[in-house]
Amino acid sequence: MNDKIKSIEVFTLTLNRDIPYLGATGEGENINEKGYFVRDANKTVYSTFDRSVLLRMETTSGIVGWGETYGLVAPGVIRELITDLLANFIIGRDPSDPSVIYDNLYDLMRFRGYTGGFYVDALAAIDIALWDIAGRQVGKSVAELLGGVKKKKFIAYVSGLPKKSIEARGKLAKAWQKKGFNSFKFAAPVAEFGLVEEISHLRTVLGPTAKISADMHWNHSADNAIELIQAMEKYDLWFAEAPVRTEDISGLGKVAKNVTVPIAVGEEWRTHFDMLHRVERCKIAIVQPEMGHKGITNFVRIGELATELGLDIIPHATIGAGIFLAASLQVSSCMQALSGHEFQHSVFEPNRWILDGNMDCAAGFYTPPSGPGLGVEPSAEALEMLKKL
Repeated sequence: MNDKIKSIEVFTLTLNRDIPYLGATGEGENINEKGYFVRDANKTVYSTFDRSVLLRMETTSGIVGWGETYGLVAPGVIRELITDLLANFIIGRDPSDPSVIYDNLYDLMRFRGYTGGFYVDALAAIDIALWDIAGRQVGKSVAELLGGVKKKKFIAYVSGLPKKSIEARGKLAKAWQKKGFNSFKFAAPVAEFGLVEEISHLRTVLGPTAKISADMHWNHSADNAIELIQAMEKYDLWFAEAPVRTEDISGLGKVAKNVTVPIAVGEEWRTHFDMLHRVERCKIAIVQPEMGHKGITNFVRIGELATELGLDIIPHATIGAGIFLAASLQVSSCMQALSGHEFQHSVFEPNRWILDGNMDCAAGFYTPPSGPGLGVEPSAEALEMLKKL
C-alpha cells in the first residue's frame, strides 16, 4: 500500500474520581499537591484521578488510529518519548505491519537497557494505534487480522471493591452478583482486617459458587505469602495474584511450588522476555497480560507462549479511557486459552461516554467491540475535550 504515517499527536486525558482507585485513603495516606498519595500497605503511589496518555495517528490517506497507555504519574515522560524520539522514526512508514515497526522501535534503545518502564509503555500506545490503522485500511477488526474471533463473549470478573469497610465491600460485591457477575477479586491494600478475614466475609456473602481471587500486590516475602495463601485455601480461593515482589523470581517459584492455589502474575511485564524469565523457573498457572503496558504485539506474543505452555490467560485491565481495553478485548477474543478478563467497574462504568462503539460488559460477560481496527474511537464529546488540552 502507498498509505504512510503522516502525523502523531499525544494527549493527556485526566478524569476525576469520587473515590481513589481501590478505595478511600487510610490514616496517614496524605494526598500531595499533585494529587498523589502512597498506600501504606504496599508502598505504591496512587492518584486521586484517572489519567492516561492517548495517541492519535493519521495516515496520508486520512485514516486515523488511536492508541493509549498509562499516564497516572509523570505523563509528560511518555509524551516526550513519543514527540522527541519515536515519532520521527514512524512518520513516513507503512503502517500495515505494526509488529515490524514495534520491533524496530524497541531495538532503538535496547542497547541502553530500555527494555521496560515508560519507554515500552510509549511503544504500547504506538503499537495499538498502528494495529488500529492496519485494520481500518482493509476494513477488518484487529481480531480478524489476528486470525479471527474464537470467543464472541467471555467471563468478566469484578475487580476491586472500593468501599471503606469490609461490610460495605461485601454489599458492593453482592450488588454486582445480582447483576449477573459471579467472579471477583479483592485488593489486599484496602483489606483492613487482612486477606483471610476478607475472603471469609466475601465467601459468606457471595456463597459457594462465586469465584473469589486475591490481589496480593507484590507485598510479601515468599514464606509470608505461602502462609497467607494456605490460610485462604479453605475458602476456595480462585487464584492468588502477585504474591511477592516482581523482582523476586526465586520467591515466586517457591510460592508456586508450595501452594495448591493457582498463582497469577504478569500485569507489570512489558514483553514476552519478562515472561520467559519466570516460566522457566516458576510453576505459574495464570498469566495476566496488561495491554496498556504491552501493546498488541507483545500481548499476542505472551498469549502464544502461554498457550504453548498450557497456561490460563486472564488479562489484566486497569485505569484508562478505554482504548487499550478495546485492544485487549480484540486480542482476547482470539485466544482459545482465555478463561476470563478483568473488569474494572469503577473505571469502565463512569467513563462509557468517552468512546463510540459497541464494547460492553454486562451480566458477567464482556462483549468485544465490532467494526474495523479496534472497533472504538473517541466520542464527539471526548474529541472536544482533547482539542482543549
